[in-house]
Amino acid sequence: MNQESQILRASAPLRETFSLIAILCLLPFLAPAADLTTLAPGAKAPDFDLPGVDGKNHTLAEYADAEILAVLFTCNHCPSAQGAESRFKKLVTDYADKSFQLIAISPNDPLSIRLNELGYAVYGDTLEEMKKHAKDQGFTFPYLYDGETQSVSKAFGVTATPQIFIFDKERVLRYVGRIDDSRYGDESLIKTHEARDAIEALIAGKEVAVPQTRAHGCSTKWADKREAVLKYNAEFKEKPVTLEPIAADALKKLRANGTDKLRLINLWATWCGPCVAEMPSLVAAGRQFETRGFDMITISLDDAAAADKALKLLQRNHAALPKMTEESVKEEGRATNNYHWTGDPDALAEIVDPEWPGALPHTILVAPGGEIISRHTGEIDADQLRREIVAHLGRFYTPE
Repeated sequence: MNQESQILRASAPLRETFSLIAILCLLPFLAPAADLTTLAPGAKAPDFDLPGVDGKNHTLAEYADAEILAVLFTCNHCPSAQGAESRFKKLVTDYADKSFQLIAISPNDPLSIRLNELGYAVYGDTLEEMKKHAKDQGFTFPYLYDGETQSVSKAFGVTATPQIFIFDKERVLRYVGRIDDSRYGDESLIKTHEARDAIEALIAGKEVAVPQTRAHGCSTKWADKREAVLKYNAEFKEKPVTLEPIAADALKKLRANGTDKLRLINLWATWCGPCVAEMPSLVAAGRQFETRGFDMITISLDDAAAADKALKLLQRNHAALPKMTEESVKEEGRATNNYHWTGDPDALAEIVDPEWPGALPHTILVAPGGEIISRHTGEIDADQLRREIVAHLGRFYTPE
């Protein structure tokens, strides 16, 4: 499987149709995580030759001049990994004059990640998405992709993201484990700095006091999980897609958002080309953020006689309720998130968004309590929409 095909298959619509037969044919060649042993202190650094976000391949030998080499396994989507980004970026800047080199590697197979596992992330874990993430986060170090074969990740025995391996000049492993003792993004909660302490010891020519710790974060997404993702997608395909008429009073209640959920409301019609084009991205967003308290609500402005046509388009894009969304919708006494408005468009505007200029599509994000935190008229940019959602929901775990 080449890189281009993997990137394409990782997109939400195509992931739905990826052939089960193809996956079953690959299963005998996919190493299960249970067969892995994490590289132990004293071991030599495994070699690698991996593509990076800079469009070049990178090897272990390329960094032979560095006195200390840190190989960090991280990824785009994991909240623990994202929470640790400020810390490993500081390692790079703080030790820039100490012959220290950090290399980040994403170990995950993008096809082994369910959409609802991306609820803290703007991007998934394909190489193309890694390029976007690295740019957004200002990475100044190599960020390499091992999702194609995962051979390097298997050689290191990566258990979680983030997990850091620190080697001395002879490329002997001197520390492996967590960056520090916190899985949160708030640096004030850190009590111990194991990776930094290991680097300081190596600079001073001393033994590392704590050479190994448990990594805490998201489990590595090995390719043997693809079948489970296919099952998850197949189960979603079996869920019904419904469309119900909505009157002004019900719409006012919906718009007021008396829930604790972030609510996306999309105004659309079947005759609107941009509406049809953006629908797959909206459905994917509804699935991606279902675990975070999120509603993706569509309101069709088609004529009353076009109700069947609107329903068919929603069915074609499979705009069903994800499992957790379905439960929260039931708690509200509703049965769907797809509605049909056949009344006066001006009356709709006054209820939903008085600043709506009238063109379709029109999308708003409504916080709990009813405040509109963003609005967009015209076809959405899927990346920007996810940025806005994540900006409200958060990229990291936070203490309860």
